[in-house]
Amino acid sequence: MTDPAVPPGGSGPRVVVAGDAEQAAVVVARTIRAAVEVDPSCRLGLATGATPSPAYRLLVHELATTDLFVDVTAFLLDEYVGLPTGDPASYRATIRRELTDAIGVPAERVHAPVTTGDLEASCADYESLLGSGVDLQLLGIGRNGHLGFNEPGTPFEWTTHVVELSATTRSDNARFFASPDLVPTHAVTQGLATIGRARHLLLAATGAAKAPAVAAALEGPLDTACPASSLRLHPRVTVVLDRDAAGDLS
Repeated sequence: MTDPAVPPGGSGPRVVVAGDAEQAAVVVARTIRAAVEVDPSCRLGLATGATPSPAYRLLVHELATTDLFVDVTAFLLDEYVGLPTGDPASYRATIRRELTDAIGVPAERVHAPVTTGDLEASCADYESLLGSGVDLQLLGIGRNGHLGFNEPGTPFEWTTHVVELSATTRSDNARFFASPDLVPTHAVTQGLATIGRARHLLLAATGAAKAPAVAAALEGPLDTACPASSLRLHPRVTVVLDRDAAGDLS
């Protein structure tokens, strides 16, 4: 297993295949920590969901008693529309609960799209806040190839926008809600062009269910039918997989 903490330049994503999901989490956590050690005021883009959670647990275990992350600013990829402020299923609440509060990122430095009021203005405000992009953006990939909440068919040039969530995405996220009926139908998400402004993209995927999407993203057509294929347009991408998620790669 190769350490991708400082991946070299070159064409195409750098793919690291770990033996299992636990080892993949170690690589992801190590890469995040390395970025902050190089630049203590690093701007981190954070994802939520089942894939990054093991890496976050490792960071909490290693760093809960340090001040390494005190000057970090965190930006979330997306946020649900329609959840009450402070709802525990919101991504802002989730990331604070799973990571940022425990490792000392000040609450005022944890940013997510505002999903109440004028959503069009909220999208523009978040674009302005992100500016030229984050230093390191952690990403997951959906079974349908979505990146953030950019569903299949999303143009690569779109910035932060409101999206109607697909049935597949809502089904995948139902486990985080008391009932599938409670999963929001819409979200505000960074667009693919917004994600692409990050200086380093770090995609993590584990499990055989993600293998077809990973193969489509890395080896299929460069097409909006698989939003994650847009990763191949970026000059610095690290993809961390376990063996199962890498199973469909040639």
